[in-house]
Amino acid sequence: MPSSPAYVLSTRPLSPTLVDTAAANGVRIDILPFIAVEPLKLGAGELPAGPSTAVFTSVNALAALENNAMTALKGGGGRAWKIFCLGGATWQKAAEYFGRAAIAGTADSARELADEIVRQMPAEKASSGIDAGADRELWFFCGDRRRDELPDLLGQAGLKVHEIFVYRTRLTPHRIGRNYDAIAFFSPSAVESFFSVNTLPPDIPLFAIGGTTAGAIRRICRNPVTESERPDEETLIHQIIKNIQH
Repeated sequence: MPSSPAYVLSTRPLSPTLVDTAAANGVRIDILPFIAVEPLKLGAGELPAGPSTAVFTSVNALAALENNAMTALKGGGGRAWKIFCLGGATWQKAAEYFGRAAIAGTADSARELADEIVRQMPAEKASSGIDAGADRELWFFCGDRRRDELPDLLGQAGLKVHEIFVYRTRLTPHRIGRNYDAIAFFSPSAVESFFSVNTLPPDIPLFAIGGTTAGAIRRICRNPVTESERPDEETLIHQIIKNIQH
């Protein structure tokens, strides 16, 4: 354990258990959210008529559906849904809402998830000549600031993607007043918000929840970036603790 506390900034809220675990290991975490998420109300006509193939790349999308229309979506217990999602907290929420059996594929990045979806979806035409177009249709539940990578890759593969915006992301930038030993980022939007009003010394280590967030950091600055081994906050915070201790 360090002889004096290390100070880390988390750009989104964390569970009190994680904050306490870090403190017990000599790492004090300040929490200052750099984005705000606002669920959007959806009309019945905006949702698929019944259980379908759905894609989630954010736990915020699942939380927004819970507030809006999850009961209607789940219909017959959710067992007929086919869900593709990112791992970590997004997988946990998807499994909670739809059941683990509904999770058809998961990945640690949007590109890897797109590859998994394309691998599992049927060919444009079955060998028998029957049109498989209906089976190449999916619903991508996302926020208004979603990245282009996943829907672009799916579209290039011939899949029909219905994008349903279920939450709005609002940037909430703050100027930081402390020199931190590390900073944790959990979304590209938080990266954008943070660096819109802050600059950092080049030796401050930065930590990212996943590859997309790490890429957003690298496009803005040259600080060292460590990507979480798994896309969940617990793994990321334990990596920060381990790195600071060494």
